[in-house]
Amino acid sequence: MGLYNHAMLWRAMMVMSCLLLGWSGSSRAAEPVVLDVRTEPTGGVRATATILFPVEPAIIQRLLTDYAHWPDLFEVRMRMAEIREQDGKAFTDIRIDHALLPGERRLLSETRTLPTGGLLTELKGGDFKQYRRFWKLSPVDGGAHTKAEFELLVEVDWSMPDWIVALAVRRDLETHFRIIREKALAQMQQELQPGR
Repeated sequence: MGLYNHAMLWRAMMVMSCLLLGWSGSSRAAEPVVLDVRTEPTGGVRATATILFPVEPAIIQRLLTDYAHWPDLFEVRMRMAEIREQDGKAFTDIRIDHALLPGERRLLSETRTLPTGGLLTELKGGDFKQYRRFWKLSPVDGGAHTKAEFELLVEVDWSMPDWIVALAVRRDLETHFRIIREKALAQMQQELQPGR
């Protein structure tokens, strides 16, 4: 085994140890999330989730379409290299620096709001073999809360077993949903303040 391959194997083992040992109760009862993450037989990882957010759908929609602030919705280091909105679509060039992958990965995607009200993001290029993300937001409890249906299909163009990617995706999404919930609650509190 070459020195580079040995180093990459060692890095993957260290990251896996951190993922498995540092799980630290990331699914809390106060955050109603049903998340399923599994590898796909044809390659990649599929994640589906149902999330109940304690705010109206408009707040979640604003957070998900505030492309300049997308990196704030994730714990993974990323930056927006380009954002272009045109004809109801948003083209984004995102640079992702994930602990599992060496260097920065590029994700070129296009997001559009569907006539049914969902948000669909599809791969347009970069360092991914597959990337498709779908959000459907529905009002519940008279419109005071949001039921979100989420689906993600992702495959990174890198030689790493999908089961390792699945573990990372699960952890990253649990954190992502928690951050969205926190930011949504903060935004709702801000809107409820007198004088606004």
